[in-house]
Amino acid sequence: MPEEGPGAPSLDAIESTLTDGYAEALALEGERARIERRLGEVARDAGGEENLREFARLSESLESADKELERLRSLLGDLQARRRYARTRT
Repeated sequence: MPEEGPGAPSLDAIESTLTDGYAEALALEGERARIERRLGEVARDAGGEENLREFARLSESLESADKELERLRSLLGDLQARRRYARTRT
């Protein structure tokens, strides 16, 4: 996507995308917190094969959420830089 000229997003579009991205990051952080709480509950109730399966599933979900959050934060960082550049051009 070009930084300026035809096809370049407007500053308003960039800021709107950042807002949506921050909202998504907050939702992911909330999901991570729920998974961590549930992991703690499952760990306290240790025992049984079903418990072990749930612990493994929750661990995978937490890892997946961490990766997605890392990817989103990277994209948001890039978009913030683009916003700074766009602001210097207006």
